[in-house]
Parts: sequence; C-alpha cells; structure tokens
Amino acid sequence: MTPEDLVEIELIKRLKYKYLRCLDQKLFEGVGECFTEHATAAYSGGVYSFEGRQAIVAFLVESMGSEKFLSSHRCHHPEIDLVSDTEATGTWALEDVVIEETFDITIRGAAFYEDRYVKLDGVWLIAHTGYLRSYEEIHPRGSIEGLTVTASWWGTNGKSSLGGTPQ
Repeated sequence: MTPEDLVEIELIKRLKYKYLRCLDQKLFEGVGECFTEHATAAYSGGVYSFEGRQAIVAFLVESMGSEKFLSSHRCHHPEIDLVSDTEATGTWALEDVVIEETFDITIRGAAFYEDRYVKLDGVWLIAHTGYLRSYEEIHPRGSIEGLTVTASWWGTNGKSSLGGTPQ
C-alpha cells in the first residue's frame, strides 16, 4: 500500500462519514451528493431495496424525514480495498439508535455495511450501499419511567433542557 492509496482510502472514509452525518441531520441534498446517479441500496438485508440516487433519497426522506425521527448512525472499523484507480469496496461496522417519538419507541441495532465506490471526475461516490443486521431490537419508551428526550437538533435547537452552570 502506498501513501497515495492511504489518501484515497481517507477520501472514501470522509464520503461515508458525510453520508451518515447528512442522514442524521436530515440534510438529504447532501445525502444525494454521496451517490452516483445510478447507485443502488439494499438496507436491512435487502428488505428495502432501491435503484437510482433519486429513489434512495426519496426513501430516506419518507422514512426518516420527520423531526420526530431522531437517529444516530455510527460506522467504524472500515475495511476498504482499492480495486483499481477508480473502484473500491468497503465493509463497515454500524451501530445505530433511532428514537421514533411519533410511535414512542426506540430501535437499536448493529449491522455490517457492504459498499462499492467509484471515482468519477476525481471524486469518490457510493455506487452501492447496503447492510445485513447482526441484530435489531425495539422497545416502547413509555415502559421506562422518567425517560424523556432533553435535547434534539430540531426540538431544542440541539440545546439540552437540563440547564446547567454557564461556562
């Protein structure tokens, strides 16, 4: 592996991190910028499968666009292989938590993403993404006494309602 290869791998990591950040912040235009026009996605073992950037983004907007859908997606332990100067593959460990306030539930899980990347006009993009779940669990939030959301990007402008000592 050359220093140049390491730079390319770091650029692919930044692409995946942008995808996750934009997803959780509901910056769906930014999510779309991460994909090729003809990208494919197969989420949750292919239960949710889509062809084309527009279809992928439309699904994400529809399923995650509500401000009452609070999500945290964390990918780590990337295994990225450069197949050529313009193609790469990646496997990522995913841990995610969703608080769905409309249905008063929390969903927590883990999975492994399998991605394919292409470099177009000098920029790495996702050509395919998808994951298989290691596990997924769901529980009603009302069953946990005192559980409350004290901050959200949208509801409190990201500020905690717990207060505290000013710095």
